[in-house]
Amino acid sequence: MTELRWGERTYVMGIVNLTTDSFSGDGLATPDRDPAAITAAAVQQAAGFMAAGADIVDIGAESSRPPQFYGEHAPISAAAEEALVVPVVEGLAATGNEALLSVDTVKGEVARAALAAGAGMVNDVWAGQRDPGTVTAAAEAGAYLVLMHNREVAEYPNGVFEEVVAWLSAAVDDALAAGVRHERLIVDPGIGFGKAPEHSIELLHRLGELKVALGGLPLLVGTSRKRFIGGLLGGVPPEERLEGTAATVALAIAQGADIVRVHDVTPIMRTVKVTDGIVRWRR
Repeated sequence: MTELRWGERTYVMGIVNLTTDSFSGDGLATPDRDPAAITAAAVQQAAGFMAAGADIVDIGAESSRPPQFYGEHAPISAAAEEALVVPVVEGLAATGNEALLSVDTVKGEVARAALAAGAGMVNDVWAGQRDPGTVTAAAEAGAYLVLMHNREVAEYPNGVFEEVVAWLSAAVDDALAAGVRHERLIVDPGIGFGKAPEHSIELLHRLGELKVALGGLPLLVGTSRKRFIGGLLGGVPPEERLEGTAATVALAIAQGADIVRVHDVTPIMRTVKVTDGIVRWRR
């Protein structure tokens, strides 16, 4: 499995979305595609990401867009999710590319199947709160585990920063107790998940402080095409948020982000290389 060496550079995670209802409009499971065509499209997209320099490919088949802001969406069964994700993981693992394969799921059954198929990371947007099986699957496989903060409703009477720190600290303790190795843990503040734009902006503004509060654990930041960027740009749609995404990526790296999760890998790779060249400069 690819080993991530924290602090040397920023890793880029490319998003492969096997859904029909992505907020960003990049879902590959369109009605005109059968399962084989969906797999082929996903493998082709991921191959393009890896050719552009992506270090991690994040494969997910269930929409995680916040219902509070985007409306309710139909859940997907573990069997249906697994049927979409596993062939893509297998297809990418067979290419021999060194990119780390990540499964974006909240279901332990799906995580376990993807890890067996060749994934080396579990990215759980509920940090094991919906199904602790994702955490135990990562522990048993010795895989990396991303613990993301999330909420159903964007309400923080005691402050968003304070709650994110407390919530993620507890999730880290739970993961360690379940057997996940400390060096395999990654935390994600969950920008846009259960958060109004002002909450996301505060967390990004205080990202360096957040990293310190979480003991310096590696930090994944996902701002790509998010709603708050559209708001700052006067209401532009997701497909017009590239420059805004690039700005948030550069600012996140300057405050200690270790992984950035993005849709537009090629242009963001350039942003990351320039930002790293400045932020991580050594005499």
